Amino acid sequence: MPLEEDKKHHSSLHFTHFHSFFQIHATTSPLPLCPPKHHDQARTMSFRSENENPNPTTPVPPSKKRWSDLWAKSKPINQMVMAMKLHSLSPRRAAKANATLSPFPAAAIADRTLLLSDQILLKILALVCDSPAQRNSNSLVCKRWLNLQGRLLRFLTISDWNFLLSGRLIHRFPNLNHVDLLSAAFVSPGNSAILLSHRVLSVHLHSDLAPNWCFCQENMLPVEVIDNGLATLAAGCPNLRRLHVIGASEMGLLSVAEECPTLQELELQCCSDNVLRGIAACANLQILKLVGHVDGLYSSVVSDIGLTILAQGCKRLVRLELCGCEGSFDGIKAIGKCCVMLEELTFSDHKMDDGWLAAIPFCENLKTLRFQSCKRIDPNPGMEEYLGSCSALERLHLQKCQLRDKKSVSALFSVCRDVREIVLQDCWGLDNSIFSFAMMCRRVRLFYLEGCSLLTTEDLENVIHSWKELQSLRVVSCKNIKDCEISTALATLFTSLKELRWSPDTKSLLQSSVTGITMAKKGGKFFKRAR
Repeated sequence: MPLEEDKKHHSSLHFTHFHSFFQIHATTSPLPLCPPKHHDQARTMSFRSENENPNPTTPVPPSKKRWSDLWAKSKPINQMVMAMKLHSLSPRRAAKANATLSPFPAAAIADRTLLLSDQILLKILALVCDSPAQRNSNSLVCKRWLNLQGRLLRFLTISDWNFLLSGRLIHRFPNLNHVDLLSAAFVSPGNSAILLSHRVLSVHLHSDLAPNWCFCQENMLPVEVIDNGLATLAAGCPNLRRLHVIGASEMGLLSVAEECPTLQELELQCCSDNVLRGIAACANLQILKLVGHVDGLYSSVVSDIGLTILAQGCKRLVRLELCGCEGSFDGIKAIGKCCVMLEELTFSDHKMDDGWLAAIPFCENLKTLRFQSCKRIDPNPGMEEYLGSCSALERLHLQKCQLRDKKSVSALFSVCRDVREIVLQDCWGLDNSIFSFAMMCRRVRLFYLEGCSLLTTEDLENVIHSWKELQSLRVVSCKNIKDCEISTALATLFTSLKELRWSPDTKSLLQSSVTGITMAKKGGKFFKRAR
């Protein structure tokens, strides 16, 4: 009885530690067909002394050698028995048993995306992520998806300059080609509820703001810090194509020009003539926006010297916008002579000297001339016979400009007499006498008028009849133009147009739409009851 119990005990031990034997002796020689004839005598004697034969002098016959010892030494048999057991189990239990023996964790087996390479997964994420919300959700899946999602991002607005200087920006988003650094260049509280919004800049303000409103110049980062950030950005993003920056110096822009040869669009605020030397090194620059002086925010000077340096360096410019820049005839002439590919020129709140308008005809390939928020055009443009005209010009846009000076408006329409599209939007001082100068433009095909309250229906009709090639007409929010004043000739002209949008008096449309509704009477009773 003790011998049988001992055999059961040893056999259970061997089956219990099968997994350890399976890992250690996975590759061993096959088991012989018959048991071996010779064994280690010392090991056999010690095993017997512990279990069944207390007398070491009494030999044990060979026929009584226990097969449990042989079973313990035969590791391949253990593997075969375990394989037979797994085969006899049901598929679900077999899969569970294999999962327990697998060296990979269960979470890794469940994540089938681990079988895909980064390149394939990047293509899949690029096709799936069509919205910012979807991109944010994908970034929360795991760290791998977070890193891959950062590679797909191309545009980023930075609000913390330390994020750029520390190198985390380049590590997190290595494939950026459009970066906005305007908000990050100011020392401003991020949790402030006061937001200063301008057409060129939006930044948070402190509650203890100085009464002189010189916020930007007082709270802007030092020039050295901005230049170091630009050098870091240029070294990490050599494929940069669009950049918005403020307060940089010549050296900072030179580092961007050297490291980013594919830079095509640049917005530079608070710039001066010396800074434009760095921009001149950007040989492939095509779109440029310069902001010199902004009332209440910052003040810098861009004169003819800077415009000449810019024209000699950036000869491939296609679009140029000058905001708050000074200059004169010489600076605009240099741009027209050197930048022969220039197609769009924009002036925003300019500080140009008198007589600069006569330099516009030197831009021979100019297609669009735009004025935005300009208090004046050219107070003293000179004699009309010396102004010339820009024959290639197709579009003239004036938005939120003051057009009270007859001499300036007359010179402007004389230079732009060959335009095919005129847009007048929210312009002050545009009355009948000033608008009549538009009759000099005989080739107008599209006319868009909005927010000009001084014009009347009669003068609009006189100018429109002079445009024999007119095809599209849009009149919106001009309160002095009445539907009841439309003549038969004007109505006949409307029928020949390809496009017509006629809603000059929105109040009359509102009154006609609420005719027969007693809401006004009910409202009056309600307020009387409330009092």
